[in-house]
Amino acid sequence: MDIGGTESMIAEGFPYELTLDQKMFLFTRSETIYGGSNEIQRNVLGERVLGLPKEPNPA
Repeated sequence: MDIGGTESMIAEGFPYELTLDQKMFLFTRSETIYGGSNEIQRNVLGERVLGLPKEPNPA
């Protein structure tokens, strides 16, 4: 709301539609959670696609 000011509280459309700024604020963090962490994704690609060995288990 600091960036958007009072207009950030106004919803247009029926029942309402999110502006691009609102979508970015609300969904940017969740998209990284949906996909898993970047490190996990890289490990999966490395192991399955590139045939790299698995990381050793922590002691």
